[in-house]
Amino acid sequence: FPAIRRSADCSILTLNQPLGSSSRPTDYLRAFERLATSRDQTLYVAERDGKVVGTFQTMIVTSLVGRGSSSMIIEAVQTRGDMRGQGIGAQMIEFAIAEAKRRDLRLVQLASNASRTDAHRFYKRLGFKQSHLGFKMALK
Repeated sequence: FPAIRRSADCSILTLNQPLGSSSRPTDYLRAFERLATSRDQTLYVAERDGKVVGTFQTMIVTSLVGRGSSSMIIEAVQTRGDMRGQGIGAQMIEFAIAEAKRRDLRLVQLASNASRTDAHRFYKRLGFKQSHLGFKMALK
């Protein structure tokens, strides 16, 4: 089973960029610096035999809609391509849920691209319910 830990050294991650992305490694490095100093954001890595096999990020948010309670948002869930189907993604999500319970948070939520039907089945299998319709507006 992979060990999941908070990432102290973001340089070990392989950065995947979508086709047509204009992101540069310096964009990610700035993001890692902000993550490293945030109390409410954490980047985790899953390791097997000393190699990174997955990553995910969590954010803690407090909302007036939830009567001032705090929730966890899970993002950037990635399992290395050659390691998929081995339960690593499930272990990462279960770890995040356990951390949210430990912190006595109200709920755990995540968003998934509408076209990723395999991911939707995965999250439903882990107990997530589809509840909202999301919207975005690109600013850059």
